[in-house]
Amino acid sequence: MSYDKVEVIVVGAGPAGTSAAYCLARAGVEVVQLERGKHAGSKSVMGGIFYPNALERLKEGLSIDAPFERRIIEQKIWGLTSDAVAGMNYRDYHFSGGRRNACSVLRAKFDRWFGKKAEDAGSMLITETRVDDLLVENGKVVGVRTDRPDGDLRADVVVIADGVNSLLLNKLGIRKKPSTGHTSAAVKEVIGLPREKIEERFNLKGDEGVAIEIVGEATKGMTGIGFLYTNTESISIGIGVMCSDLKEKGLPLYDVLEDLKHHPVIKPLLEGGVPLEYLAHLIPEGGYYEVPKIYGNGFVVAGDAASLVNAAHREGSNLAVESGALAAEAVLQARKKGDYSENALRLYKELLDESFVIKDLKKYRNLPKFADGHGEAFFAYPEMVSIAAREMMTVDGVTKREKQKKILRALTKRRSIAKMASDAFALFRGML
Repeated sequence: MSYDKVEVIVVGAGPAGTSAAYCLARAGVEVVQLERGKHAGSKSVMGGIFYPNALERLKEGLSIDAPFERRIIEQKIWGLTSDAVAGMNYRDYHFSGGRRNACSVLRAKFDRWFGKKAEDAGSMLITETRVDDLLVENGKVVGVRTDRPDGDLRADVVVIADGVNSLLLNKLGIRKKPSTGHTSAAVKEVIGLPREKIEERFNLKGDEGVAIEIVGEATKGMTGIGFLYTNTESISIGIGVMCSDLKEKGLPLYDVLEDLKHHPVIKPLLEGGVPLEYLAHLIPEGGYYEVPKIYGNGFVVAGDAASLVNAAHREGSNLAVESGALAAEAVLQARKKGDYSENALRLYKELLDESFVIKDLKKYRNLPKFADGHGEAFFAYPEMVSIAAREMMTVDGVTKREKQKKILRALTKRRSIAKMASDAFALFRGML
């Protein structure tokens, strides 16, 4: 392989970049993948849920030996107040046995495994290499400039998958700086626990797992969500809130996470645990309207760099894998023609537009607007549900009719009927 010119350069070794490298290498394309970390996954962070179907769409059976932690058989949604929780859950043993719909995952393990699959297919992964700029000639991207001595590397096409803070898209001037109102900051801690403790506390066996999404007191009135996922021998717990709210409140996010860990409902689940890892990350949550131009002369853009995150359904890594695969397909078609122009690579956008990725983002295109104008709802409604539940469960000689009146008075004091109706309508529009 030549070190001054290759067919394809992939920038980034997250799910999007590795998916593209894997698909291209399997097709016999000369691929170099550049990663600034010490290994694939060393700079990668996410909450910790992955959908194996994303890998199966690349190749049947690919997910069988993936280093997943637990298969999620139960999803819970909790609304916290200062001393209570109200929520709902769905447990389905259809997802145990041979079926895997969602799995908890530790990205450091998963990304290294996925990167090795791409290398086995023929891609060359070069780590500890920062890509500082794109090489552009006559309006066409023709390679990259790295921080290595004599570090210019040329290619027919560059797959840009360098994450939410994509330096390269900023250099190209095709993506505005992510808005603090459409970008969330997330912190996560991995806490070690013996697997028998995890299975006892969450009523699990074997490789079964639970995912819990947490609103209300968890985010201190900020727009966002907390989460708790069971791994094989650890718990992933974290918080993600909009950067604009975080700036306005002035709260250190690690303090918010510490408060969540010590909540009377959460603390017993973590008791005896040993902190193993602490991570932080930014997540693009602007949705459909924040997707930048994803193709041009000599380049395509995939994953978080393209703002491909479906916050409504906790989907990001699977969208990254799918976008990487579709980017590879467009590159392969361009390769057949010997044409890597913007017109030829337009196929990538056409493929993405017809995929579930863009169709789902388009469906929820108004949801970020709802979150912007109704952030307080993340805090108000869990409290209101808890008030109603506590009153109805308390047996104190007061008639149920009087209790209903008391509940209505308490709820309307916190949020008027008109405001509740407005919230419901706005949410309905956002979910259409």
